[in-house]
Formats: sequence, C-alpha cells, structure tokens
Amino acid sequence: MKSSILVLITSLLVGGAGLTAPARADDASIVVQSTTSTQNSGLYGYLLPLFKADTGITVHVVAVGTGQAINNARNCDGDVLLVHAKSAEQDFVSNGYGVARFDLMYNDFVIVGPPADPAGIGGGHNAVEALKKIAGAKALFASRGDNSGTHKKELALWKESGIDPTAASGQWYRETGSGMGATLNAGIGMSAYVLTDRATWISFANKGFFVILVEGDKALFNQYGVILVNPEKCPTVRAAAGQRFVDWLLSAPGQRAIGEYRRGGKQLFFPNAAPR
Repeated sequence: MKSSILVLITSLLVGGAGLTAPARADDASIVVQSTTSTQNSGLYGYLLPLFKADTGITVHVVAVGTGQAINNARNCDGDVLLVHAKSAEQDFVSNGYGVARFDLMYNDFVIVGPPADPAGIGGGHNAVEALKKIAGAKALFASRGDNSGTHKKELALWKESGIDPTAASGQWYRETGSGMGATLNAGIGMSAYVLTDRATWISFANKGFFVILVEGDKALFNQYGVILVNPEKCPTVRAAAGQRFVDWLLSAPGQRAIGEYRRGGKQLFFPNAAPR
C-alpha cells in the first residue's frame, strides 16, 4: 500500500513540474528534454526502438528549443537533456543541474534562401560576411527568435559581424518565435533567408524553390551534447534509467546507430563521443 501511494505521489510531482512531460509510473520510462531539430529529423523514431529493444526502457521526448529544454530540465521536468548549445549546457552542469556533459554527435548549419538571392550570398563559405551582405541589402531574414540552439548560433554570428539585427525587428529582420520547421515555412513564404541546421533542412518536405546558399564555414559547426539531470537537484529524476540511456548513446552500438541514420540516402548526424 505504501509503495502504491509513493508511486502516485511521484507521478503527481512529475506532472506538476511542467505541462510538457508525461507522467510515468515506474523506472521503465524516462523523459528526454531535447530539440525540435533532432525530433523533426526523425532520429528519435529510429534510435528509440533500438534502445528499448536493448533495455526495455521507453523514452518520451519533449521537443522544444534548446533554451526551453534547458529551462524544463532545470525545473526537474525531465531525466536527460540532449541539446546543442555547448556553453549553455556547460553552465547547466556547473550550476549543479546536470551530472556531466558529453559530446554526442554533430552536423552543421547552413543558410538557405531564394534562388534570386537579393543579397548576393550564394556560393559563399563565410557566414558572417553573408549576414553583413543581408543586412546591407536589407534583404528579408527570418530568425527563430526563440532562444534555441539555432537562435543562439545566429546571434553569435550577428555579434561577430558587428551588426545588431534586432534594431530592424519587424522590418527586414523577422523573428518568428517558433521552431525550425515553422520558421522555414515562414521564411519560404516571405522569400527570406534562414539559418537552419542541415538535418532539419534535409528532412524538410516544404523546401519549395529554396536552396542552400552558404555552407562549409567552420563557424557553422553544430555540436550536440547529452546530460543526465542531477538527481541531487531533482529527486524525481529516474537516474538509473536515464544513465542507461546516456551510456547507450555514448556506447559503440549507440554511436553506430546515430551514424547509420539516413534520410534520402544522406547522413544527418555524425557521432563523435569520446571512446569509453
């Protein structure tokens, strides 16, 4: 009887921590706070059945922008954090909310836009110079504006360019406050340039006439990390099951599975966890 009551109280606590995470009855399931890019790419649909077959553990993914995912995890609304904003992830761990951060996989960002290319950035390999040209031409640029990992990368590039695009907010600089797919749809609808991760772009079904215009810049590197939420900060964390998921992702089978995932014959993510 006492154990049933404890399970009920734990479920209520998890449900009360936020509206995004499903209630769980036991350690056979975990919640992963993650990004729209990994979810929309189809990666989880491929990986999670493999993990469940190995461990019996079900993974529920909450896909939001990286900033929101980190906030959710900080509020104890999840067991594992898998996002792509390394400095913010390191802060999450240094502030005691995460046990340890591990490099997991990477891809890159690209700038897409209309073939007409009013700013003349096509074929370039320097993202900062491309942004300078976009601002100089006052060509439309659609930003996620949602504190996601992609948005953080975009802001870092603008900062390096010496330009504050928010001064032109609502003019040539349009902030959607939405996820990557919705921002791409908005950008395509208004013929605006968009910074996107390559995995989402490859998976995106509504490309229309848009093409990749800038790619191959080292500054567009996109690293993903994985962190177990600290059970000392969040007593409701399923630490054992969460750690099994982290360990599996970093293991040879997990890394191999990440590298084998394809869409349209193209590899979307490149595993780069340190040997364990």
